[in-house]
Amino acid sequence: MKIKRNDVRNVAIIAHVDHGKTTLVDGLLRQSGIFRANQEVKDRVMDSNDIERERGITILSKNTAVNYKGTKINIIDTPGHADFGGEVERVLKMVNGVILLVDAFEGPMPQTKFVLQKALDLDLKVIVCINKIDRPEARPAEVVDEVLELLMDLDASDEQLDCPFLYASAKGGFALNNLDEQPKDMSPIFETILNYIPAPEGDPDKGTQVLISTIDYNEYVGRIGVGKVDNGKIKVNEDVLLLNHHDPDKKERVKVNSLYEFEGLNKVDVQEAGIGSIVAISGIPDLHIGDTLCDPSDPEAIPFQKISEPTIAMNFMVNDSPMAGQEGKYVTSRHLRDRLYRELNTDVSLRVEDTDTPECLKVSGRGELHLSVLIENMRREGYEFAVSKAEVLYKTDERGRKLEPMEIAYVDVPEEFSGTVIQRLSERKGELQGMSPTNGGSTRLEFEIPSRGLIGFRGDFMTMTKGQGILNTMFNNYAPYKGEIKYRKQGSLIAFESGTSVTYGLFSAQDRGTLFIGPGEKVYAGMVIGQCGKTEDVELNVCKTKHLTNTRTSSADEALKLTPPKILSLEQALEFIDTDELLEVTPKNLRIRKRILDSRMRKRSALK
Repeated sequence: MKIKRNDVRNVAIIAHVDHGKTTLVDGLLRQSGIFRANQEVKDRVMDSNDIERERGITILSKNTAVNYKGTKINIIDTPGHADFGGEVERVLKMVNGVILLVDAFEGPMPQTKFVLQKALDLDLKVIVCINKIDRPEARPAEVVDEVLELLMDLDASDEQLDCPFLYASAKGGFALNNLDEQPKDMSPIFETILNYIPAPEGDPDKGTQVLISTIDYNEYVGRIGVGKVDNGKIKVNEDVLLLNHHDPDKKERVKVNSLYEFEGLNKVDVQEAGIGSIVAISGIPDLHIGDTLCDPSDPEAIPFQKISEPTIAMNFMVNDSPMAGQEGKYVTSRHLRDRLYRELNTDVSLRVEDTDTPECLKVSGRGELHLSVLIENMRREGYEFAVSKAEVLYKTDERGRKLEPMEIAYVDVPEEFSGTVIQRLSERKGELQGMSPTNGGSTRLEFEIPSRGLIGFRGDFMTMTKGQGILNTMFNNYAPYKGEIKYRKQGSLIAFESGTSVTYGLFSAQDRGTLFIGPGEKVYAGMVIGQCGKTEDVELNVCKTKHLTNTRTSSADEALKLTPPKILSLEQALEFIDTDELLEVTPKNLRIRKRILDSRMRKRSALK
């Protein structure tokens, strides 16, 4: 018989990127008293990974728990970027309700729609929280209407439409039931969770059933599975059966070595956990997302939704440039292969495949950001390797037609730039679906565009809108191939010989385009040192020094002035490289190079 467990609530915080999810969790943790009065706590305490802290984004969903009036509230902070949508989809299986956070100025954005759709499909209760109401240009009342419109567009039931609305400033540390109240603290959010989010229910007398929704990895204990106890209870040292709904052949008898529950930011050892508890389990080496741990006498796997497929792929290969092995700690194909396959332990949306040669692996993910975060993590760990330009993954339908992934792109730009943006996206096979004014005096454009049309577009977009444009994309569907797209209008400036760049050589080179390097840097033949002003590639000798003669010229004493080089970030370099180029990634440097370094061989290959 199913019973409710009233001393527990499980809730996820979902929102568009940058609407304040992680900051809200900070506020809830501070108020629940899990930090000591004198404890120094950094902001966005849940973003534990360095890249998350630097970029201000959440990549992996995180679990935490607070106690309020005798009830344990398990809170899951989820990512907002479409590239990490796979994280959001599966953690929703652990909760009974969600807090949908919406920026009081921006209103519902594309990712708001995506995550809300997932929550409604799973029939979860929704609490809407209008955040950042202390922003000078906030318009909470209008945003409430926009959220209700969105709920109606997504065919929410009458019960779901009748959801509670709260107003908050996660940064200010307060929440309100209505806008006339005096701000005090976060308790309205806690009260609404207790009153509105259903308590988890299950059958305590049935056999154990725990669905694994997230995998964590730790060097000391190996894989750690995180999931919710649906039925029965789970105990330390208990023998359980490992099953998977999508893989009927998987049946493995395993033992639970250790069991943890979440308290604030820590994991706490427990001996057993009952229905509704969110637990972490270690000691099972072959544990995967979507597996069910169940009682051997009553084995039944819990269904689990399929994770969205990757849409984009890159080749990761051993670095074979003339500077190979000088800067990295891990440089061989074995190191690269082990590291990429280890990433599969925690990242469900990633695929790694072998290719014809052992030196090269094909890695597929949900988008450029997804793969660039992996590359950045690896170079920080001391890996040295090369990557190719991102390419989309095609499919063929039953009629043999080539299909490609399509995205919906929402572009918010000041009105004066909308003509340029429409023209550029149309060149990349985008079709304008709608155009409407937004509140900040800018225009919102909605495009349907092939995923490959967006590869390398963001940098260009920032330049053409003078940094004022906002671009949001989300995967839509697969559609028939739209034809050839020309990515880059300009060629590359290529070093002609190996050596060290000198001011004299760079001075004559800078008239040809934009340089990526300054004087005193090591270069090699075939390395890309800049972007050409014209469409063709140009080879230059930047190691050339001035011939010394015994005649003085009047200009000899004037110092040569160089324009500062354009230093590319990892994203910019990935966007810049063309199909015949590679990006050499080392812990110290990013270098762009031609696939074929020898200029004669390059020309021959181009003629073929």
